[in-house]
Amino acid sequence: MAESTVETFAVLLCDAARRRLGELAARELAGPRYDAGLIDRAAELALREVLARLWRTGWQPRDVHQIALRRLDRRGVALTSDVLAGCDGAERPLLARWSERHGVERVTALLVVLAVLEVLLPLPRLPDVPVPEERAAGVDEKMLARIRALLAKAESTSFPEEAEALSAKAQQLMSRYSFERALVEGVAARSGSARRFWLEQPYLGPKSSLVTAVATANRCRAAFYAKLGFVALVGHEVDLDLVELLSTSLLVQANEAMLAAGRGARTRSFRHAFLLAYATRIGERLTEADRAASSQFADPRLLPILTSRRQEVDTLFAELFPHTMRHRTTISNGEGWTAGREAANHARLTVERTELGAG
Repeated sequence: MAESTVETFAVLLCDAARRRLGELAARELAGPRYDAGLIDRAAELALREVLARLWRTGWQPRDVHQIALRRLDRRGVALTSDVLAGCDGAERPLLARWSERHGVERVTALLVVLAVLEVLLPLPRLPDVPVPEERAAGVDEKMLARIRALLAKAESTSFPEEAEALSAKAQQLMSRYSFERALVEGVAARSGSARRFWLEQPYLGPKSSLVTAVATANRCRAAFYAKLGFVALVGHEVDLDLVELLSTSLLVQANEAMLAAGRGARTRSFRHAFLLAYATRIGERLTEADRAASSQFADPRLLPILTSRRQEVDTLFAELFPHTMRHRTTISNGEGWTAGREAANHARLTVERTELGAG
């Protein structure tokens, strides 16, 4: 069997996916006219070549998995995961093994292949995400585990008064930890790094505002990819770790608070306004807490180090996202806005200094 024949059918599969001819193409290729082994190898080749293009254009395996979760059904996600995992060296083509394991007939298997290709083929180029040479630049793993456990406890508490008293203190403690790490690292030749924070539907815009607010308060920059559904974060590793932890917790809390807001929370305008107000107020609180922590940190070496690090982050952000635009949002539900700000006042960010240790 000539390799060029496999390549030809791989191209045909991609073309059918681009033209959204899934049902027609799947039934034709699963028919008796074509050798099943040839089509299976072509399908695998098409999938792997699409992934290879994505790796060359700034995508990472986690990003592809996140896109699959958001745009494909469970079978599409399963096939994407198998292709991402590799499984090279097997005698039987991947699609044949996958079909057998999931108990699907050939037409269905080819429909899944075409659905995956239809999602992955149009994905745009992304800026390459730079990573630091040493992962140790981030928060210590033991520290992360403690913070995660405390945030999980905070998310489950039903006492907003307790949460309100702890929230500002939490950001101060996180800020202090970041300051301490900055002093340890000094003004090294480290230019920061970047990550992608994927959001869950719906209300991606307001949710991105919340992540941006957390990032800004923690010396990071953010760019929202509305069509794809993620926020690109640029900063230093310790700050990015804290932003991810804090944002994840706050998104959970915002959703819980919104659902508990009463009958008015059922409308889309209320929820949109609620989440935007929540993000705005959270940004104010975190910024205030960060400033308080900075004013209490007496070491004179800190200011020039933070200034240098901020310049590094700004420079990297400008390199990665030279064409960002500010987006202005209007609010059409005053009740939702008021409720969102009130909920943000009770947001729970429970991180105690006694639990964190000396840092």
